[in-house]
Amino acid sequence: MRCPFCGHDDTQVKDSRPTEDSSAIRRRRFCGTCGQRFTTIERVQLRELTVVKSDQRRVPFDRDKLARSIRVALRKRPIQEERIERIVNGIVRQLEASGESDIASKQIGELVMDTLKELDPVAYVRFASVYRNFREAKDFEEFLGALGETT
Repeated sequence: MRCPFCGHDDTQVKDSRPTEDSSAIRRRRFCGTCGQRFTTIERVQLRELTVVKSDQRRVPFDRDKLARSIRVALRKRPIQEERIERIVNGIVRQLEASGESDIASKQIGELVMDTLKELDPVAYVRFASVYRNFREAKDFEEFLGALGETT
């Protein structure tokens, strides 16, 4: 593993342990050249996923982008970071288990919407406002009205 500080490509693993949900391994590393310590995380990847956008562009699936969008929706909400990681891991597992390498961006968005709807109504509305591209207050009113009818 290359050192992120000095670029030396021979670092030592000092400690390894599974994450809380055992979905990854956290490794504490040490660079003998510059003396810096850093952490890496290893995850199992069942298959390479490609996201098919609405305009039919194909881009590699980015787990970090998924996690960022969920964190933005949950900003200042009473949800712990470990819970967010479990949510992201669960969505990624569902996508990998689907058996498809090409995943429609709409499918990912719907999985996130379903998850947030169960978890936190404010985060659900926040995510929906971006995902469904709300342009004015009327869009929020219609969405919240439909939300009220389903609960």
